[in-house]
Amino acid sequence: MPATLEVSGLNKIYGSGEQAVHAVRNAEFSTAPGEFVAIVGPSGSGKTTLLAMIGGLLTPTSGSIRVNGRDIAQLSGRQQAAYRRRSVGYVFQANNLLPFLTARENLLVVNAIGGGARREAARRASQLLDELGLSERAAALATRLSGGERQRVAIARALMNDPALVLVDEPTASLDSQRGRLVVQSLIAEVKDRDKLGIMVTHDMEMALLADRILEMHDGALRQRPRTV
Repeated sequence: MPATLEVSGLNKIYGSGEQAVHAVRNAEFSTAPGEFVAIVGPSGSGKTTLLAMIGGLLTPTSGSIRVNGRDIAQLSGRQQAAYRRRSVGYVFQANNLLPFLTARENLLVVNAIGGGARREAARRASQLLDELGLSERAAALATRLSGGERQRVAIARALMNDPALVLVDEPTASLDSQRGRLVVQSLIAEVKDRDKLGIMVTHDMEMALLADRILEMHDGALRQRPRTV
């Protein structure tokens, strides 16, 4: 299903009074299906907090996050869990693969948790591994994969449940520039081929320039960054 996102007046405040930290300040932006957006900014600027709110991992202090017209900021805890399971694919900085499972098994475990049909899951896992150039590594344990291969497996795992949103936090932090570029290009291709929405948080401007659009955060505030910079 094509995905749209509209963020409006979004705030996240930790603590209260003099100890309050305004992590995200009145963030606003919208996207179109098939768009891949990069969010850049220094450490502590609020990038990961913004991504976590869009992914339903954190509840905003105020504002709205509309995914395909539905405000996820207003969902109950149970509804947010269902949203994360069905609509969000998350690729963390640490790929978080299960080391005692193979590349293929790391994908199939997503289906086991969600209770989907085994035959369809097996077909989808094979398709994703093939698209990401991992067919020959499907039976390799996660510990036997290179850094770039592990990140591509993490991308495939994030796509297993056909999510509307693919959210990625520093996917190239532990990779050299060549492997990092290949990982991000693979991710962008998967998002566009499936008409999904991709949002990537990164410190790496070279990787950000691969995106359709770049947003910059500073002290919690979000703005469009000119591509010529």
